[in-house]
Amino acid sequence: MTDIAIIGGGPAGLTAALYAARGGVSVRLLEELFPGGQIVKTHCIENYPGISDGPDGYALAARFEEHAGKAGVAPEYAGVTALSLTDDKKEITLATGETFEAKAVILCMGASPRSLGVPGERELTTHGVSYCATCDGAFFRGKIATVIGGGDTAISDALYLSKLCSKVYVVHRRDELRASAVLANAARKTENIEFVWNSVPEAFLGEDKLTAIRLKNVKTGEVSDLVTDGAFVAVGIVPKTDLVKDQLTLASNGSIETNERMETSVKGVFAAGDIRNTPLRQVVTACADGAIAATYAIEAVRL
Repeated sequence: MTDIAIIGGGPAGLTAALYAARGGVSVRLLEELFPGGQIVKTHCIENYPGISDGPDGYALAARFEEHAGKAGVAPEYAGVTALSLTDDKKEITLATGETFEAKAVILCMGASPRSLGVPGERELTTHGVSYCATCDGAFFRGKIATVIGGGDTAISDALYLSKLCSKVYVVHRRDELRASAVLANAARKTENIEFVWNSVPEAFLGEDKLTAIRLKNVKTGEVSDLVTDGAFVAVGIVPKTDLVKDQLTLASNGSIETNERMETSVKGVFAAGDIRNTPLRQVVTACADGAIAATYAIEAVRL
């Protein structure tokens, strides 16, 4: 029996692990792939308080992991295949076949990139269509890239790609950006970034690799093909709630409903970070969620 099982090793999970370990309870931190979650896709983080050197996501995740390790807990690289969550019993099953119980569970599985669901997207993913500029941008060095979206992630991706690619288009369904003013202003001042306003992708074109994106102007209805070598989709995220969607109360967007203590609808089960229904998905808020969840999970364990 483990006191607290934390599922997911992003900023929320790593912070929860740090606080739980410092709280003197037994902790298992389970991460399927690698620590960091969504932040490992970010090439420069400039808005985390106290860290002004703008580390990339991998570097910041490594700092978080090291800090949790100093408190006595390190990620176990094991995927969770099933969860049974009730008021009286929390059972976790791993891909290795192991099943164990925990007195409390903190869900920090995060979210995955949202797809557009248009023709050619699935077929050309990894053949020109990507959801991670920092992962795949180097493949398009000196070529034309297109970013789809208008939020912080999209504009950060465009700025990153502008240093590698000869041309970067930003396709956005509106005529103004949703990104922060700092990012938006930087993008507007970057010579090789060009905006394609009021437009949405209708299809990704190409046989063995992406050659163009078919766009529709939402105001005029005009359809045109934008020639590009790579497309980077940045139109939001989908909470990873498949394991718990029939056990916990979810919001209309699929995220987990919590109260201010990060408590879910099941006693002893908490949620933190991008997986929960939150008005802001940032590293700093994920860390805050993790700290709150761990604090009240410790309280639940000791009752």
